[in-house]
Amino acid sequence: MRQQLPALTGLRFPLALWVMLHHLSGRGGTLEATAASLPHPIFALIRGGYLAVTIFFALSGFVLAQGYGARSWSREQIGRYLVGRFARIYPVYLLSLLVVAPFIGADQTPGKAGFVGTYALLLQGWIRHLPVDWNTPAWSLSCEVFFYLCFPIAVLGLRRVHPIAIAAIAALFNPILFFLGMPDQWKPVVHFADFLMGIAAAALYDRLRNRVNAAPLLYIPATIAIAALIAWPGVLPNRLDLNSAIRPFNGVLLIGLAVGTGLFARVLASPTLAYLGKASYAMYILHVPVLWWMKRWSPTPPAGIYIALVILLSILVYRYCEEPANRFIRGLVEASTRDRPRTLVALDAPVEATTTP
Repeated sequence: MRQQLPALTGLRFPLALWVMLHHLSGRGGTLEATAASLPHPIFALIRGGYLAVTIFFALSGFVLAQGYGARSWSREQIGRYLVGRFARIYPVYLLSLLVVAPFIGADQTPGKAGFVGTYALLLQGWIRHLPVDWNTPAWSLSCEVFFYLCFPIAVLGLRRVHPIAIAAIAALFNPILFFLGMPDQWKPVVHFADFLMGIAAAALYDRLRNRVNAAPLLYIPATIAIAALIAWPGVLPNRLDLNSAIRPFNGVLLIGLAVGTGLFARVLASPTLAYLGKASYAMYILHVPVLWWMKRWSPTPPAGIYIALVILLSILVYRYCEEPANRFIRGLVEASTRDRPRTLVALDAPVEATTTP
């Protein structure tokens, strides 16, 4: 059975809210003036909501490593894995494109047809300067697609590497690439280090979960360190970017919350927050399209009404679109392979799986 990690599921909800606050407090946003009037460390934390995406990437690596990391891989299993990843992200993403379709149609940007193709194929993260902002958070999905494709190879190659070594590679990955001249606009490559840190954290969690009795001693200091670095980034050396600086603390945060003890972890694991965490993907990918429509009626929609509406719509989308579409797509694959002869070539020596997706 797949191990349930409800605190990590619940974590997705405040992360999605953090991203929304980042957009609302930006230039021209409803909360721009309010955020600017706050003490600078608090303002920096609000504006640092874009860094929630790096925790999402690490969380993706953690969850995939827990669900698939110990299994053997065959051609059929890789196919089912890729279909499952497609079913996980594309139906709601397609819905988001339909929501902004009228605005895309009205956009007069030269070369628009090519940008529509870029959006449809989830290639935004590879484009250095994309001149359209129909749904800006969608760049992160192009990273996720890249991670999904790399994961089977990465997890096989790293299976015999100590988790601390994997974490060290993830921590040094970007500084080394930047030193070698890699452009930071190649977002899938830049953020692969976050995904890799999640894989390392999952492996460390497997080693530590029966030995750690005081998980708050992991996730509370990690949370404080992340917040402090975002609030006061000037303490970092010139060659160390903020994302790389907080990456190890993201891994420690996930390990502590996965252990699940302590008040904060129990709150995140509560049924309400766990359910909102499940709906958080819809929150994340639909909040900008919803804002487009609300600005059509009011240039500065009330932030509280907007956030409440996004949460409500996301719950409905999760229940009546995301989950049914996920089950439908997976069911099609199950039906097509149920009676197929299983003459498969294994890509790795069989390893007893400790978890299943």
